[in-house]
Amino acid sequence: MNKILAAIGLLLLLQNAWAIDIREAKAQGLVGEARTGYIAAVQSPPSAEVRALISSVNAKRKTRFTQTAQKTGASVTQVANRFYELAVQKTAPGHYYQDSNGRWKKK
Repeated sequence: MNKILAAIGLLLLLQNAWAIDIREAKAQGLVGEARTGYIAAVQSPPSAEVRALISSVNAKRKTRFTQTAQKTGASVTQVANRFYELAVQKTAPGHYYQDSNGRWKKK
């Protein structure tokens, strides 16, 4: 029984180690900077792992956008739009972003 619990614990640790991060997902062309200020899947349908990454990153961004909006008096949408502009400028060659019409472009 202890061996089974240890094996399950090890699998859970390894699962987290295998989880994709945003840099890897961008490098693989799985996600990109959406014109909303959040990240989105470039390819459909995204895997469960990519969906989880998008959800996690976007939740953190929303929190930051909200905090910045409260500090500056801007709306959350205004903050997200400005973040998008800066994120596109910083997008690495070969990574994706959405243009103003929502089409994916490779930088």
